[in-house]
Amino acid sequence: MSQHASGLSASGEHASLSSLPTLRVAVLGAGTVGGEVLRLISQQADELAHRVGGRLEVIGVAVRDLDRDRGEHVPAALLTEDAASLVHDADLVIEVMGGIEPARTLLLDAMAHGASVVTANKALLAQDGATLYEAADIHGVDLYFEAAVAGAIPLVRPVRESLAGDRIQRVLGIVNGTTNFILDAMTRTGASFDDALATAQQLGYAEADPTADVEGHDAAAKASILASLAFHSRVRLSAVHCEGITTISAQDIAAAARMGRTIKLLSIVERIEEEDGERISARVYPALIPEEHPLAAVAEAYNAVFIEADAAGSLMFYGQGAGGSPTASAILGDVVSAARSRVHGGVGPRESRYAELESIPLEELRSAFYISLTVEDRPGVLAEIAGTLSGYGISISTIHQELLEQEEGSDEPAQAHIGISTHRALESAMTASLDVFSSTATVLSIDSVLRIEGE
Repeated sequence: MSQHASGLSASGEHASLSSLPTLRVAVLGAGTVGGEVLRLISQQADELAHRVGGRLEVIGVAVRDLDRDRGEHVPAALLTEDAASLVHDADLVIEVMGGIEPARTLLLDAMAHGASVVTANKALLAQDGATLYEAADIHGVDLYFEAAVAGAIPLVRPVRESLAGDRIQRVLGIVNGTTNFILDAMTRTGASFDDALATAQQLGYAEADPTADVEGHDAAAKASILASLAFHSRVRLSAVHCEGITTISAQDIAAAARMGRTIKLLSIVERIEEEDGERISARVYPALIPEEHPLAAVAEAYNAVFIEADAAGSLMFYGQGAGGSPTASAILGDVVSAARSRVHGGVGPRESRYAELESIPLEELRSAFYISLTVEDRPGVLAEIAGTLSGYGISISTIHQELLEQEEGSDEPAQAHIGISTHRALESAMTASLDVFSSTATVLSIDSVLRIEGE
């Protein structure tokens, strides 16, 4: 192996560093995050060497387009389209290319050739993390993925290691910066969803195709990872209930403010205690939370996560959940850990899935709800709605009624908007009630259905 970092080492090595072993590092992907990772490895070469006990030598950066200008921190001489050959020669592989394939094949191949892996690929981990864990065990290498959940916020390591001696009951939080920026903008400015999304795209907080964020898929992948770690069970992405924020309207934001609440896209994973044992719930949806709740104050593209554990009590983690530098910070932390293992021997934490708890379907959970209906304004309508809810065991907490304006001289029946918040009830009961409302002539539209959390 080479004893110098081939253009990426800081000048003026200390004598004590010159004798250290060198670890060959392959980087898969050179976008915003990959570029920042390379910058940090270059600028902090000596410090990293001291922390690791060995020097990091980047031997290549795999990209799809060799001709694209990637900035000063991505030397053209290191670029290659031959990712398969690159991972064969590495001691450590950093994957920031995203997607399922070819990332999965490349990482499995890297581990088969003895390389440890650091990845930020939440989609791959959520969909097929089991295969990666098993490969790491078989080949005796490390698999680290702090950057896959909540960017720079140290969250994976506390759940996987710091709280390994505790019993986690619940993890609740905001783990997608794009949707938090959009909802925060709607709340602060009264903007529509479309206008807030356009602003997020202009500022670089949202992709040109924002589907993964605004439909909740990104948050669901992170919920899958957190549930698997927290409850020592494999929780696949397909077991995570997922709703996005595309249906949230300015009317919903105003209704939340009227009730002293705000709307956030929440990822929630928790143990559900039952008479015959325990099951797991993992879900993502927009929810109303009280304005005094700490998560209500999380603004712009920041993330925040609560962990509730038996012995530790309530813990809160807050910080930047996305972006090149924050994500690169999390990746470099994993790189140091994996590299130390290579230099000094041993391996890092392994997958823990002894509990093998089953996931509980959403319809079996109990939630508090806020529902918004447009109805005909005539006597008896409110009693009819209340009767339907009561028939399914749903108790009303508050009701807000507002007469809608009509054009002068209109022959159309008068209409009203009704906002109802409920006490906790079975999800299946609310679904059944909504089915009745959708077929009731006096209910003209079901405008929104949101859950209430944090109370």
